[in-house]
Amino acid sequence: MAKREAYITGIGQSEVGVRLPRHPLLLTVDAAKEAVADAGLTFDQIDAVFSYPGKANGYLAFSPVGTDDVIEALGIKSKWQLGGMELPAQLAAIAMAAWAVKEGICRHVLCFRTVYEAGGMADPGTYMAGMKQDTVTGPSQWTSPFWATSAACWTAQYAARHVHRYGMTREQLGQIAINGSKNAMLNPRARAITKEELTLDKYMNARMISSPLCLYDCDRFSDASTVVIVSAGDALDEVKATPIRIAATSGSVDRYSWDQVEWPAAYETGADLWKRTDYTVDDVDTVQFYDGFAFLPITWLEGLGFVGKGEGHKFIEGGTRIARDGELPMNTAGGQLGAGRLHGFGFAHEAVTQLRKQGGERQIPGDPKVAVATSGGGPLAAALLLARD
Repeated sequence: MAKREAYITGIGQSEVGVRLPRHPLLLTVDAAKEAVADAGLTFDQIDAVFSYPGKANGYLAFSPVGTDDVIEALGIKSKWQLGGMELPAQLAAIAMAAWAVKEGICRHVLCFRTVYEAGGMADPGTYMAGMKQDTVTGPSQWTSPFWATSAACWTAQYAARHVHRYGMTREQLGQIAINGSKNAMLNPRARAITKEELTLDKYMNARMISSPLCLYDCDRFSDASTVVIVSAGDALDEVKATPIRIAATSGSVDRYSWDQVEWPAAYETGADLWKRTDYTVDDVDTVQFYDGFAFLPITWLEGLGFVGKGEGHKFIEGGTRIARDGELPMNTAGGQLGAGRLHGFGFAHEAVTQLRKQGGERQIPGDPKVAVATSGGGPLAAALLLARD
């Protein structure tokens, strides 16, 4: 194994629930302990802490825990820390950690994403107080004045273009949510999110949110923390778990002030990923695609070149190709639609789980060695290509 490579050596995840009583910092500690133990390391060996997006003091429900909090709680002696929203989507934190260990800045980086959006709604005075304001700034200034307060609004515009231009139907789009539901039923950590399998009839009769997206096309606020340990290639002698190499990373950031943008950032990010590796789409055994809204995996299918532009809905029709035993198993833990809004990091966690063949009932058949995990939609996107050498 090359010394100047980066590997995911440990993964951990807290309980996933809705309005959990456990404090979000404690959820983070739970996930961190599991990830460090999974890698066979101790906290004394962790020398950096990276996160996305850092502590969001104006909206703690979205991101209640910062890198400083983790360093303090776990007694980590950190050489480097990173936390900020100004990155190309959530998994960019893991990509930055990979760069850091490749450059010899760190040896073992603890990367985390903690969400408490369901719990925050139960205690808005503590977790959502900063949302009460008369003006909007940042990315919201381009959407909120038009009553597009939810990302469902602008995601629906992209989806509506596929309906109009390429003939995508709701029956086809529904296969993303249905597939996620089937897989979530085999994921013990998804029990608080998915309690029964979604049917096409139930999907088609659900209330609309922003056409063509219905209720089941939108992920559900949840409370959880996911942790990934990124280690340097020359530190693998300290690791006990099966290391998964970060074979390539890519990302893209477009302007938020878009006006009828032709393609989301997933298309540029997807094309760029293959420029950074000798792997191709034919080598990929499973994909874990960001599905904050059901249409987004279609943009990743097309952006990464598994199918051509405008053909993603045809590929998923009937759901057989993206099933666990299909030609391209997708979102095998249930994705965010089926297993909770873990905000990106859950896809890296599941990709590693599958490549290590530790998926239990939801494990895909064969000997998977290559996976793609993605995060983001619209103007932000990031992707990881992971390989078990």
